[in-house]
Amino acid sequence: MVQNGYFSRKTFAFLRDLAENNNREWFNANKDRYEDAVKGPALEFIQGFAPRLQKMSPHFRADPRANGGSLFRIYRDTRFSKDKSPYKTYTGIQFRHEAGKDAHAPGFYLHLEPKQCFVGLGIWHPDGPTLRKIRGGLVDDPKGWKKVVSAGAFKRRFELSGDRLVRPPKGFDPEHPLIEDLKWKDYIAVAGLSQKAVMDPGFMTEFAAFCRAGLPFVSFLCRALKVPV
Repeated sequence: MVQNGYFSRKTFAFLRDLAENNNREWFNANKDRYEDAVKGPALEFIQGFAPRLQKMSPHFRADPRANGGSLFRIYRDTRFSKDKSPYKTYTGIQFRHEAGKDAHAPGFYLHLEPKQCFVGLGIWHPDGPTLRKIRGGLVDDPKGWKKVVSAGAFKRRFELSGDRLVRPPKGFDPEHPLIEDLKWKDYIAVAGLSQKAVMDPGFMTEFAAFCRAGLPFVSFLCRALKVPV
């Protein structure tokens, strides 16, 4: 345990200031603040979480590299966006499956943003073939899916979230008992966090408890995708 916690008021103060000054000139002048209050603590958190994650499953990665690892880049991809703000006003950390190469892979996620912190898990915006495999997994094992999402430890902490279809997906029975779950376009579960909880010295332990409670959900998705758990 880190005595004073990994994240602090400085973390959220920087992110608030960045939201108000989202331009390269301000960021370059405050880059040391970013390194000290956001990036550095996040990389330490990733490194500290690695042994706990290894105990849950050897197939998920806690990669503390400054670039290309578990920490998302602060820079936004503005190529196809009307919003040309160059920086993300949050910090994201994803502990993704070894079989995945980007954010659209099964994993555990920590989102840090002023007044909008949360734990996420599952798979966000899967491509078409991946989505069909997941939906096929629900059809093949409806009891297993119901058991996962109705488990007490899961329901006490998480709720399913993401985008959904208005109509049943093509190729699936509109009368299927899980049709509402088959409409999901994202298979993620989310749990809100307070800034106070994130700054607490015991947050690493609490985050690990969230991940353990969500592991059966993530494991179900992995089995549907036929990747090791």
